[in-house]
Amino acid sequence: MLLTTFDRNALRKRERPSSHEGSVLGRYTIQWAVAVSMSDQLGRNPEPSRVAVSPTNAPVNGVQMSGGDLGSTKAWKEHSKRAWGLPLTVVIVGMFLSILDISIVNVAIPAIQNDFGVTTDEVQWVVTAYTLALGVVVPTTALLGDRFGLSRVYSLSLLGFAAGSALCGVAFNLDSLIIFRIIQAIPGGILPVITLSILYRIVPRERLGAAMGLYGLGVVVAPAVGPTLGGYLVEYVNWRLIFFINVPIGVLGTLATALVLPRFPRLVGRRFDVLGFLTVAAGLFALLLALSEGQSWGWYSYRILGLITFSALSLALFVVIELEVTDPLLDIRTFRYWTFTHSLLLISVSSVALFTVVFYVPLFLQQVQGWGALDAGLTMLPEALVMGLFMPISGLVYDRIGPRWPAAIGMAVVAFAQYLLHMITLDVSREHVMWLLVLHGVGLGIAMMPIYTSGLAVLPVRHINAGSAFNNVVQRVSGALGLAMLTTILVSQQAQQMAGRAALLPTNTTATPDLGGPGVPDWAGMYAAYRLTELQVFVGTMDDLFLIVAGISALGALAALLLLSGAPTTPAGFGPSAQAATPTISADGDVADERHPVPSSAHIITAENDPRV
Repeated sequence: MLLTTFDRNALRKRERPSSHEGSVLGRYTIQWAVAVSMSDQLGRNPEPSRVAVSPTNAPVNGVQMSGGDLGSTKAWKEHSKRAWGLPLTVVIVGMFLSILDISIVNVAIPAIQNDFGVTTDEVQWVVTAYTLALGVVVPTTALLGDRFGLSRVYSLSLLGFAAGSALCGVAFNLDSLIIFRIIQAIPGGILPVITLSILYRIVPRERLGAAMGLYGLGVVVAPAVGPTLGGYLVEYVNWRLIFFINVPIGVLGTLATALVLPRFPRLVGRRFDVLGFLTVAAGLFALLLALSEGQSWGWYSYRILGLITFSALSLALFVVIELEVTDPLLDIRTFRYWTFTHSLLLISVSSVALFTVVFYVPLFLQQVQGWGALDAGLTMLPEALVMGLFMPISGLVYDRIGPRWPAAIGMAVVAFAQYLLHMITLDVSREHVMWLLVLHGVGLGIAMMPIYTSGLAVLPVRHINAGSAFNNVVQRVSGALGLAMLTTILVSQQAQQMAGRAALLPTNTTATPDLGGPGVPDWAGMYAAYRLTELQVFVGTMDDLFLIVAGISALGALAALLLLSGAPTTPAGFGPSAQAATPTISADGDVADERHPVPSSAHIITAENDPRV
C-alpha cells in the first residue's frame, strides 16, 4: 500500500504524540494510518472508518481498541516464544475444573437422590439444568472476550465458577441445588472457550500442536477422570465435596491468572447482537432439552417433536440474522473455511466415540457386573492416563507432519477398539475391559488434538473467538445427540429382544433352576432365570451400539485422510505478532488483517517501520 499525496512531514506534525503519549510507547504497540488524499480534495476530514486506532486508544467509528501490556511486536514475539507454557498451564487448570464437574456430578446423582429424598426424574435435573445453561451461555463468549478482554473474562469466570461451586456445596434441597448449578454453569461454559481463544493468542504458530496436546488434558481427560474422583469422594467422604474442592483451586487459579497471564487487545464498542443471542440461545436450549428428556417423555411425544421443530426454526433464523447484521454474535462466515468445517465433523465423530465409552462402560460395570462406583472409575482411569500421555506426543507430531496421518491413524485405532468392545460378554473380566479401554484411549489421544488444531489453525485472528465457541457447541451437542440416539436404539432393541426371549422362558417353577435351601421360595429360580436373560439382552444390545460406533469411527478415519498434510503454515494475520498489534477497524467493525487488508488508500506505519521510533 502506498502513501498518497499526504506529505510525510505534515503527517508527523499532525500525528506526533505528546510527551505523555510518548511514555506510553513502551507499553502499547503503535499503529498509525493515513487516510486517502481524496478526502482533502473533497474538502472534508478523513473518513473515521479508514483511520487506524492511535496509541491513546481513541475510538474509531464507535469502536475503541484497548491494547495489552506487552510492548512492540518484536517484544511480543520474544515473550511468546519463551513464556507461553506457564500462562497456558494456569488457564488449562480452570478449564479442567469446569469440564471435570460435568462427569464427576453424574457419579454423585444416587447419593444426592438419597440425601434429598427425591425421584430419579427429579434429580436428573441437576445434570440437565447445567447442560441447558451451558448451551445458552457458550455463544456469548466470543462477544465477551472481544469486549472485555480475554484475561479479564477468564479471571472473572474462574472466580464465578468457584463461587457457584461453593453455593452447590451448601445446597439445602433439590430446588436450590438446581438453581446453584445454573449459576455455576454460566462461568463454567465460558471457561473452555476462552481458554482456547487465549491459547491461540499466546502460543507461537509452530508450537500449536504441542500446546493443543496440553489443552486436550482438560477436554478429553477430565471426563474420564471424573468417575474415579467422584466415586472416591462419594463412597468415602461426602458428595458435597465434589463441589467444595473447586473453591480453593478456583481462588488460587484466579490469583495465578492475575500474575502470569498477559492482557489482550479488546473491542470496547462492539455491539451486542440481541436477536442473534435470543435465537441461538432458544434453539440450543430447546435442542438440548429434547435430547435430555427424549427418553423420559417419548421421542414421538408432542413435547419432544415441538422442541425439535422450534429448535430447527430458531437456529435457521439465527443463521439468517447473523448473515445480515454488521456485528454478528457468532460469525457464520467462519464455516466458509472448509478445513474448519471438516474438523467440526471429525470432532462430532470423536465426541460420540468418547462419550459412548464414558457412559456405557461404567453402566456395564456397575449394573451388570456389580462393581461399585470407585471400582468402575478405577477401571476407566488407565484410559484417561493414556490419553494424557499421547496427546502431547500427537501435538508434537502435528507440528512436524500436519493433521492428516495422526487423525486418520488415531480414528482407525478407535474404530478397532470399539469393534473389540462389541465382543464383551456378561462374564468378561474387568482387566480385559481395562485393556480395551487403554487401546481406545491410545486412538483418541493420537487423533483428537490434531483434529481440533487443524480447524482453528486456518482461521484468521478475527474468527478465533467464534471458532472456539463453535468447537465447544459442536462437541457438546454431538455428544448429547449421539448418546440420545444410541440410547434410543438400546432401549428399543432391548425391549424387542427381551420380548422374544421371555416367550422362551418356562412358565412353571419345576422347569427353572432349583436354588435349594430352606426358606427359598419356588419362584426364586424363575426370577434368577429371568434376571440372567435380562442382563444378557442388555449386554447384547450394548455390543450392537459399540459396533455402530466402530463403523462411524471407521468412516471418520477415512474422512481424516482429507485433512491437510505437511507441516502447518501460518495463515495471514495469525499469531502472537498479529495480536500484539492494535488492529485496524474498518467501517463494518471488522478487524483488518492480511486476508481482509486495509484499503490501498491507507498506509499503516507500525512501531517497527516508523523512523521516529
